[in-house]
Amino acid sequence: MIQTGNTNQFQSWMLAKICSELQRALRKSGKLATINYGLGILLGASAKPEKSELEDITERFESSWKKPGEVIDDSMIPTLDSLLNVVEDLCEELGIRRIVLFIDEAAHVCRPQQQREFFTLFRDLRSPYIKCNAAVYPGVTIYGESFEPLHDAIQISLNRSVTDDNYVETMKEMVLNQASDSTLSMTLSKRGENFSILAYASGGNPRHLLKTVEMAGKLDSASVNKVIREYYRELLWAEHSNLAEKYPGYAKLIDWGRDFVETDVIPAVKLKNDKFLGLKSEEGVTSAFFWIHRNAPQEVKEALRLLEYTGIIHEHSSGIRATRSGIGARYEINLGCLFAEETIPTTTAFSIAQKLSVKKMTEYGNNYKAFNSIIGVIIESARNVELAKQFVKSVDTLDLTLWQKRKLHELNINTIGELIEVEESKLKEARYIKETRARQIKNAAVAAVCEYLIG
Repeated sequence: MIQTGNTNQFQSWMLAKICSELQRALRKSGKLATINYGLGILLGASAKPEKSELEDITERFESSWKKPGEVIDDSMIPTLDSLLNVVEDLCEELGIRRIVLFIDEAAHVCRPQQQREFFTLFRDLRSPYIKCNAAVYPGVTIYGESFEPLHDAIQISLNRSVTDDNYVETMKEMVLNQASDSTLSMTLSKRGENFSILAYASGGNPRHLLKTVEMAGKLDSASVNKVIREYYRELLWAEHSNLAEKYPGYAKLIDWGRDFVETDVIPAVKLKNDKFLGLKSEEGVTSAFFWIHRNAPQEVKEALRLLEYTGIIHEHSSGIRATRSGIGARYEINLGCLFAEETIPTTTAFSIAQKLSVKKMTEYGNNYKAFNSIIGVIIESARNVELAKQFVKSVDTLDLTLWQKRKLHELNINTIGELIEVEESKLKEARYIKETRARQIKNAAVAAVCEYLIG
């Protein structure tokens, strides 16, 4: 929504927003009554109790979509260093131990440049007096070159594992805390297994669970079967496919990801589960997992990231060794999508969920046949000015070894653009570069430019 004529104005808006929200919080707490107005830089110089000038600037930024290109005067906004100094003075003068910023929708989904600017500011805001907490989406968050998630923040995953011992009870407690219907507790007790099926189908996602419990009404078997088919076979997949209309740059990746999981992954996993369900004894385990080799084409990894964003899959763990000694990532399919393929979900879903094993995963190597159709689509979709800047960068900027970079120069491949366009077979002409290394080098180039695709 921030569309102005100054390239720095998104950061200016962020600083203005932080300052104005901090001012509101101080005012509501009653602490502004004792503030020394020599610290007025935080409030936009001539702050007024009812509305500061920074709040007015923030509103103008947020309405800038009505007048694209308009330059908004942001000279009133403090610099980052000034903000940090003012916050320190405020805390000491007002007896505040720390100011905590809670930031929702921080990822600005599918706006990579704004994401990079946000996380740069997020890192630079660190001080003994400021703590930042940001909620981000899996799969579509671009952190930029200056922010390292593992080193610059503590990551807390909100995924709830369906294999936890107390998983169903935790989800039940969550539903009851949200419910306004006093009879729901009795319904959950009476239809305990049907609720458990919906809880497992949600894959730990509260939104999915609350929605499907509401849709299922009295939680009888007929209603639960109908909900699972409608929600996880139709609505959830439709939500994923609709992303292609919002983000056309990712359209081919979105469509391919759906085809891959629907036509390759789910049928293979279902076959394993059907075999288990056909056993007369309690022996055996079920699956909801598949594994992708770490040297699979970068386009495959990007498509899987989008499926994570929709909630159809999530990365269970990385660096996992498969049966043929390959290393890769293990993914978990949303159980609801598996249950929806059952003839009568309420008769088999609970058994599938109770016997899950991470070891029973379907494996896809780096050259799996379905991957061929997705190779190269990122570059086809990404012919724009922003990407052209990436193409002219030296291959020396890529995350490759010095030896691999030297081999590229020997082949007269000096820029990212040249590496993007070259076939893997050309890379194999270099001595000691075979199939695996050729794929690794190619993936590094694609990864370097793919984040510029969206937006």
